[in-house]
Amino acid sequence: MNGLISSQAEIEALKGLTGSATCDIVVCPPFTLIDRVVARVKDSKLVIGAQDCHAQQSGAHTGDVSAEMLANIGARYVILGHSERRVSHGEDDEIVLAKAVAAHQAGLIAIVCVGETRHERDEGRAIEVVGEQLRESIPEAATSANLVVAYEPVWAIGTGLVPTNEQIEEVHAAIRQMLADRLGNDGHSVKILYGGSVKASNAASIFKIRNVDGALVGGASLKASEFAAIISAAV
Repeated sequence: MNGLISSQAEIEALKGLTGSATCDIVVCPPFTLIDRVVARVKDSKLVIGAQDCHAQQSGAHTGDVSAEMLANIGARYVILGHSERRVSHGEDDEIVLAKAVAAHQAGLIAIVCVGETRHERDEGRAIEVVGEQLRESIPEAATSANLVVAYEPVWAIGTGLVPTNEQIEEVHAAIRQMLADRLGNDGHSVKILYGGSVKASNAASIFKIRNVDGALVGGASLKASEFAAIISAAV
């Protein structure tokens, strides 16, 4: 829940800072800015997504936004199942799955988030928890073309805490195997992002970890210069 009309300047600044980037760059602003930003980044390397959607295409759901509405104004991605939605809004795997199905039906790429709490990590259940979330949140029609998986340990989001490289590699390897088991060879092509206190100072080392295909960046994405430095570390 960050970003006013004036925040467009930070997104526009990325156009010049990332012109030669060879990776996919997606910015997911709040609903209020999506249509404005889509127009401003036209003919650039930036792609616009959303931070959530409703599972239904339309209806009596006051205050909600459907995947079809997002696609209609130019969004191409949508983040689903972020821990802040799972915790603050009580969204379980069934809800995330329904939203992912809706996203795919609208032609959006679903960025499905998974991750364990500190308590679950301390109990040695991180991979078990992530595995269950992954199995229950991904639609049958998922492919490497319409799905991105983001691993965000809940205890690392906005805390400055980052798992060790070994911990990240272990979970990403488990996710890769689960995707391969579910999708066959195509599971090896699904992008797996790491999220949780990613910043310019640690991005390069994180991107070197096996099966880390990119990052889901939170607070560090609010400033173009910081976000651009993370992008530079990925290419």
